[in-house]
Amino acid sequence: MIETMNLHQVPEATTLHRALWAGRMMSAFVVIALLADGTIQLFAPARIASMLQETGFAMDLTRVVGPIVLACAILYAIPATAVLGAILVTGFLGGAICAPVRIGELGSPPELVSLLLGAMTWGGLYARDPRIRAILPLIR
Repeated sequence: MIETMNLHQVPEATTLHRALWAGRMMSAFVVIALLADGTIQLFAPARIASMLQETGFAMDLTRVVGPIVLACAILYAIPATAVLGAILVTGFLGGAICAPVRIGELGSPPELVSLLLGAMTWGGLYARDPRIRAILPLIR
């Protein structure tokens, strides 16, 4: 007998391959955004001076926060430390969301970008790491 495949069914291997690449792309976007942020904080803090002043942070903090952001990005980019990196990135982005809330700017663009990056951090890790999918199954 010849079995026909339903055109709407995608083989599981193809689905996993697509999810892996989607996860890699999301993760790469997060890493690039964090590397850019950390680099700006280290080498061009004047570009973000007004934002720092608005949220009540001193300019000197860029020398501390910049390396932290870069370390988070590097840890997230390395597969063996990606989970630790995701946890640290989430903590950093939580602070980035909290700072504008503290001054009454709920829903500001930096908050929305931080929220999107946080979702992409875990979405990318979820799509590319079967261990995370095993711990947090979306569908049973």
